[in-house]
Amino acid sequence: MSFVTTERLLLDAQKRGYAVGAFNVENMEMVQAVVAAAEELKAPVIMQTTPSTVKYASLAYFYSLAKAAGEAASVPVAIHLDHGSSFELAMQALRTGYTSIMIDGSHSVFEENIALTKRVVDACAPSKVPVEAELGKVGGKEDDLDGGSGGFTDPSEAKEFVEKTGISSLAVAIGTAHGLYAGVPKLDLERLGEIRKVVDIPLVLHGASGLSDDAVRESIKLGICKVNFATELRIAYSDGVKECFKKAPDAFDPKKYGEAGRENVKQLVINRMKVCGCDGKA
Repeated sequence: MSFVTTERLLLDAQKRGYAVGAFNVENMEMVQAVVAAAEELKAPVIMQTTPSTVKYASLAYFYSLAKAAGEAASVPVAIHLDHGSSFELAMQALRTGYTSIMIDGSHSVFEENIALTKRVVDACAPSKVPVEAELGKVGGKEDDLDGGSGGFTDPSEAKEFVEKTGISSLAVAIGTAHGLYAGVPKLDLERLGEIRKVVDIPLVLHGASGLSDDAVRESIKLGICKVNFATELRIAYSDGVKECFKKAPDAFDPKKYGEAGRENVKQLVINRMKVCGCDGKA
Protein backbone atom coordinates (compact mmCIF):
# COMPACT_ATOMS: atom_id res chain seq x y z
CA MET A 1 0.00 0.00 0.00
CA SER A 2 1.30 3.47 -0.84
CA PHE A 3 1.95 6.12 1.74
CA VAL A 4 -1.12 7.75 3.19
CA THR A 5 -1.54 10.97 5.12
CA THR A 6 -2.34 10.87 8.82
CA GLU A 7 -5.66 12.68 8.41
CA ARG A 8 -7.76 9.68 7.41
CA LEU A 9 -5.98 7.46 9.93
CA LEU A 10 -6.71 9.79 12.84
CA LEU A 11 -10.28 10.54 11.83
CA ASP A 12 -10.99 6.81 11.71
CA ALA A 13 -9.36 6.39 15.12
CA GLN A 14 -11.49 9.22 16.50
CA LYS A 15 -14.66 7.72 15.07
CA ARG A 16 -13.95 4.19 16.32
CA GLY A 17 -12.40 4.99 19.70
CA TYR A 18 -8.81 3.86 19.38
CA ALA A 19 -5.45 5.56 18.81
CA VAL A 20 -2.85 5.12 16.10
CA GLY A 21 0.62 4.38 17.41
CA ALA A 22 3.27 6.83 16.18
CA PHE A 23 6.82 5.55 16.49
CA ASN A 24 10.05 7.51 16.15
CA VAL A 25 12.56 5.67 13.97
CA GLU A 26 16.33 6.15 13.95
CA ASN A 27 17.64 3.67 11.36
CA MET A 28 16.68 1.05 8.80
CA GLU A 29 16.19 -1.69 11.39
CA MET A 30 13.74 0.39 13.38
CA VAL A 31 11.76 1.21 10.24
CA GLN A 32 11.62 -2.49 9.39
CA ALA A 33 10.58 -3.38 12.94
CA VAL A 34 7.73 -0.86 13.08
CA VAL A 35 6.26 -1.88 9.73
CA ALA A 36 6.69 -5.60 10.49
CA ALA A 37 4.73 -5.13 13.72
CA ALA A 38 2.00 -3.25 11.85
CA GLU A 39 1.80 -6.01 9.25
CA GLU A 40 1.55 -8.73 11.88
CA LEU A 41 -1.26 -6.94 13.73
CA LYS A 42 -2.98 -5.51 10.64
CA ALA A 43 -2.64 -2.05 12.15
CA PRO A 44 -2.28 1.39 10.58
CA VAL A 45 1.00 2.99 11.60
CA ILE A 46 2.83 6.31 11.68
CA MET A 47 6.61 6.57 11.60
CA GLN A 48 8.22 9.79 12.81
CA THR A 49 11.54 11.61 12.69
CA THR A 50 12.60 14.53 14.89
CA PRO A 51 14.82 17.45 13.85
CA SER A 52 17.81 15.86 15.59
CA THR A 53 17.27 12.56 13.77
CA VAL A 54 17.00 14.46 10.50
CA LYS A 55 20.22 16.28 11.34
CA TYR A 56 21.96 12.92 11.86
CA ALA A 57 21.16 11.84 8.29
CA SER A 58 18.60 13.84 6.26
CA LEU A 59 14.92 14.04 5.45
CA ALA A 60 15.61 12.27 2.16
CA TYR A 61 17.32 9.30 3.83
CA PHE A 62 14.52 8.66 6.30
CA TYR A 63 11.79 9.34 3.76
CA SER A 64 13.38 6.82 1.39
CA LEU A 65 13.56 4.16 4.12
CA ALA A 66 9.96 4.72 5.15
CA LYS A 67 8.78 4.84 1.54
CA ALA A 68 10.47 1.55 0.69
CA ALA A 69 8.90 -0.15 3.72
CA GLY A 70 5.50 1.49 3.26
CA GLU A 71 5.08 0.69 -0.41
CA ALA A 72 5.78 -2.98 0.27
CA ALA A 73 3.33 -3.10 3.17
CA SER A 74 -0.31 -4.18 3.08
CA VAL A 75 -1.28 -1.71 5.82
CA PRO A 76 -1.53 2.10 5.74
CA VAL A 77 1.82 3.76 6.53
CA ALA A 78 2.47 7.46 7.09
CA ILE A 79 5.74 9.35 7.59
CA HIS A 80 5.51 12.32 9.95
CA LEU A 81 7.84 15.15 10.90
CA ASP A 82 7.77 15.19 14.70
CA HIS A 83 8.32 18.51 16.50
CA GLY A 84 9.17 20.50 13.38
CA SER A 85 11.27 23.31 14.78
CA SER A 86 10.87 25.91 12.03
CA PHE A 87 8.82 26.89 9.01
CA GLU A 88 11.84 26.11 6.83
CA LEU A 89 12.20 22.54 8.13
CA ALA A 90 8.47 21.95 7.74
CA MET A 91 8.66 23.05 4.10
CA GLN A 92 11.70 20.86 3.46
CA ALA A 93 9.77 17.88 4.81
CA LEU A 94 6.77 18.77 2.65
CA ARG A 95 8.93 19.01 -0.48
CA THR A 96 10.69 15.74 0.37
CA GLY A 97 7.36 13.92 0.43
CA TYR A 98 6.49 13.56 4.10
CA THR A 99 2.80 12.76 4.42
CA SER A 100 2.29 14.58 7.72
CA ILE A 101 3.93 17.61 9.32
CA MET A 102 4.15 18.83 12.89
CA ILE A 103 5.11 22.43 13.55
CA ASP A 104 5.95 23.03 17.19
CA GLY A 105 5.51 26.66 18.15
CA SER A 106 4.72 25.83 21.77
CA HIS A 107 7.87 27.56 23.01
CA SER A 108 6.57 30.86 21.63
CA VAL A 109 3.81 33.04 23.04
CA PHE A 110 0.24 32.17 22.06
CA GLU A 111 -0.12 34.69 19.22
CA GLU A 112 3.24 33.73 17.67
CA ASN A 113 2.37 30.05 17.89
CA ILE A 114 -0.87 30.75 16.02
CA ALA A 115 0.89 32.79 13.31
CA LEU A 116 3.62 30.20 12.70
CA THR A 117 1.21 27.29 12.72
CA LYS A 118 -1.24 28.94 10.33
CA ARG A 119 1.60 29.75 7.96
CA VAL A 120 2.54 26.05 7.82
CA VAL A 121 -1.11 24.95 7.47
CA ASP A 122 -1.64 27.35 4.55
CA ALA A 123 1.55 26.13 2.83
CA CYS A 124 0.62 22.45 3.23
CA ALA A 125 -3.02 22.85 2.20
CA PRO A 126 -2.50 22.67 -1.61
CA SER A 127 -0.78 19.29 -1.17
CA LYS A 128 -3.47 18.15 1.30
CA VAL A 129 -0.80 17.30 3.86
CA PRO A 130 -2.21 17.46 7.41
CA VAL A 131 -0.52 19.54 10.09
CA GLU A 132 -0.19 18.79 13.80
CA ALA A 133 0.66 21.51 16.31
CA GLU A 134 1.23 21.73 20.05
CA LEU A 135 -0.39 24.03 22.57
CA GLY A 136 0.87 24.17 26.11
CA LYS A 137 4.29 22.60 26.49
CA VAL A 138 5.07 18.92 26.99
CA GLY A 139 7.91 18.88 29.53
CA GLY A 140 11.09 16.84 29.72
CA LYS A 141 14.14 16.64 27.48
CA GLU A 142 14.83 14.48 24.47
CA ASP A 143 17.54 15.17 21.88
CA ASP A 144 17.59 18.92 21.18
CA LEU A 145 14.03 19.30 22.49
CA ASP A 146 13.86 20.75 25.99
CA GLY A 147 10.36 21.30 27.36
CA GLY A 148 11.60 22.17 30.83
CA SER A 149 8.94 21.64 33.46
CA GLY A 150 6.22 21.91 30.83
CA GLY A 151 3.00 23.91 30.82
CA PHE A 152 -0.56 22.60 30.63
CA THR A 153 -2.89 23.21 27.69
CA ASP A 154 -5.68 25.66 28.48
CA PRO A 155 -9.01 24.38 27.05
CA SER A 156 -10.28 27.84 26.10
CA GLU A 157 -7.02 28.65 24.33
CA ALA A 158 -7.17 25.26 22.58
CA LYS A 159 -10.53 26.11 21.04
CA GLU A 160 -9.28 29.47 19.76
CA PHE A 161 -6.02 27.96 18.54
CA VAL A 162 -7.74 25.26 16.48
CA GLU A 163 -10.22 27.72 14.98
CA LYS A 164 -7.56 30.26 13.99
CA THR A 165 -4.96 27.83 12.61
CA GLY A 166 -7.00 25.17 10.81
CA ILE A 167 -4.75 22.35 12.03
CA SER A 168 -5.72 18.70 11.54
CA SER A 169 -4.62 17.47 14.98
CA LEU A 170 -3.57 19.00 18.30
CA ALA A 171 -0.88 17.77 20.68
CA VAL A 172 -1.97 18.55 24.23
CA ALA A 173 0.05 19.01 27.40
CA ILE A 174 -1.66 17.17 30.27
CA GLY A 175 1.29 16.10 32.40
CA THR A 176 3.36 13.90 30.10
CA ALA A 177 7.05 14.52 29.40
CA HIS A 178 9.60 13.64 26.76
CA GLY A 179 12.40 11.24 27.62
CA LEU A 180 12.47 9.13 30.79
CA TYR A 181 10.24 9.87 33.78
CA ALA A 182 11.92 10.45 37.13
CA GLY A 183 8.81 9.23 38.97
CA VAL A 184 5.28 8.11 38.23
CA PRO A 185 3.60 10.71 36.00
CA LYS A 186 0.13 11.94 36.93
CA LEU A 187 -2.00 12.89 33.96
CA ASP A 188 -4.61 15.63 34.20
CA LEU A 189 -7.37 13.60 32.59
CA GLU A 190 -10.01 16.07 33.70
CA ARG A 191 -8.21 18.74 31.65
CA LEU A 192 -8.12 16.37 28.68
CA GLY A 193 -11.87 15.87 28.98
CA GLU A 194 -12.43 19.62 29.00
CA ILE A 195 -10.29 20.06 25.89
CA ARG A 196 -12.23 17.31 24.14
CA LYS A 197 -15.49 19.15 24.82
CA VAL A 198 -14.38 22.28 22.94
CA VAL A 199 -12.05 20.83 20.27
CA ASP A 200 -13.43 18.48 17.64
CA ILE A 201 -10.22 17.49 15.81
CA PRO A 202 -8.09 14.45 16.80
CA LEU A 203 -5.92 14.96 19.89
CA VAL A 204 -2.33 13.73 20.24
CA LEU A 205 -0.45 12.47 23.31
CA HIS A 206 3.31 13.08 23.36
CA GLY A 207 5.72 11.60 25.89
CA ALA A 208 4.00 8.21 26.20
CA SER A 209 7.19 6.21 26.79
CA GLY A 210 7.03 5.14 30.42
CA LEU A 211 3.31 5.73 30.92
CA SER A 212 1.30 2.83 32.31
CA ASP A 213 -0.94 0.94 29.92
CA ASP A 214 -3.96 2.05 31.92
CA ALA A 215 -2.96 5.72 31.63
CA VAL A 216 -2.68 5.42 27.86
CA ARG A 217 -6.02 3.62 27.60
CA GLU A 218 -7.78 6.22 29.78
CA SER A 219 -6.41 9.07 27.66
CA ILE A 220 -7.70 7.34 24.52
CA LYS A 221 -11.17 7.05 26.05
CA LEU A 222 -11.10 10.82 26.54
CA GLY A 223 -10.20 11.68 22.96
CA ILE A 224 -6.54 10.90 22.25
CA CYS A 225 -6.28 9.53 18.70
CA LYS A 226 -2.49 9.39 18.23
CA VAL A 227 0.08 8.29 20.81
CA ASN A 228 3.79 9.02 20.34
CA PHE A 229 6.52 6.59 21.42
CA ALA A 230 10.23 7.40 21.05
CA THR A 231 12.50 6.77 24.05
CA GLU A 232 11.20 3.23 24.60
CA LEU A 233 12.13 2.26 21.05
CA ARG A 234 15.67 3.54 21.48
CA ILE A 235 16.06 1.58 24.69
CA ALA A 236 14.64 -1.58 23.12
CA TYR A 237 16.97 -1.36 20.14
CA SER A 238 20.02 -0.67 22.30
CA ASP A 239 19.17 -3.49 24.71
CA GLY A 240 18.95 -5.93 21.80
CA VAL A 241 22.37 -4.90 20.53
CA LYS A 242 23.88 -5.11 24.03
CA GLU A 243 22.45 -8.59 24.55
CA CYS A 244 23.91 -9.70 21.24
CA PHE A 245 27.40 -8.58 22.26
CA LYS A 246 26.96 -10.09 25.71
CA LYS A 247 26.38 -13.48 24.10
CA ALA A 248 29.02 -13.00 21.40
CA PRO A 249 31.60 -10.35 22.41
CA ASP A 250 33.58 -10.89 19.22
CA ALA A 251 30.60 -10.34 16.92
CA PHE A 252 31.45 -7.99 14.06
CA ASP A 253 28.65 -8.43 11.52
CA PRO A 254 26.28 -5.43 11.79
CA LYS A 255 23.47 -7.60 10.44
CA LYS A 256 23.67 -9.85 13.51
CA TYR A 257 23.34 -7.17 16.17
CA GLY A 258 21.04 -5.11 13.95
CA GLU A 259 18.70 -8.09 13.77
CA ALA A 260 18.70 -8.38 17.57
CA GLY A 261 17.82 -4.73 17.97
CA ARG A 262 15.16 -4.96 15.29
CA GLU A 263 13.39 -7.88 16.96
CA ASN A 264 13.34 -6.09 20.32
CA VAL A 265 11.76 -3.02 18.73
CA LYS A 266 9.20 -5.11 16.88
CA GLN A 267 8.00 -6.80 20.08
CA LEU A 268 7.75 -3.46 21.87
CA VAL A 269 5.75 -1.93 19.01
CA ILE A 270 3.38 -4.90 18.97
CA ASN A 271 2.74 -4.36 22.67
CA ARG A 272 2.15 -0.62 22.28
CA MET A 273 -0.17 -1.09 19.30
CA LYS A 274 -2.33 -3.44 21.35
CA VAL A 275 -2.49 -0.90 24.17
CA CYS A 276 -3.56 1.76 21.66
CA GLY A 277 -6.21 -0.58 20.29
CA CYS A 278 -5.15 -0.09 16.66
CA ASP A 279 -4.53 -3.79 16.01
CA GLY A 280 -6.91 -5.13 13.38
CA LYS A 281 -7.92 -1.61 12.30
CA ALA A 282 -6.03 -1.45 8.98
